[in-house]
Amino acid sequence: MRRLAIVVLTLLPLAGCDQLGIESATVVAARREAEGKAIGGGCRHAARSVEQCYALNKRADKAAVFAGWREMNDYMRENKIEAQPAPPEATTEVAAAPEDAAEPAPVKATPAPKKAH
Repeated sequence: MRRLAIVVLTLLPLAGCDQLGIESATVVAARREAEGKAIGGGCRHAARSVEQCYALNKRADKAAVFAGWREMNDYMRENKIEAQPAPPEATTEVAAAPEDAAEPAPVKATPAPKKAH
């Protein structure tokens, strides 16, 4: 009897694992599906194809992305909403300076004159 009481008292605090921040597999799966649907809906609203969406979001669940894309497509058709294309991706190429370009001469700092009190 005493052994049973010890086991119960030991396992009782573990019953509130949700309060500790430990997520169950169903919560993780639901969040992953919701994120995939949001990504798909966002891609459709931004006038991206499903294939582009898959390429941009490799870690997202493809079935959830497609479901979100399709739901947004149906919603946009029913409400006659036009797609809002995303702005073109900015390129980060920096123009190289010509090799024979002269460097600007360094500027010498002159000390400020001292004030008399």
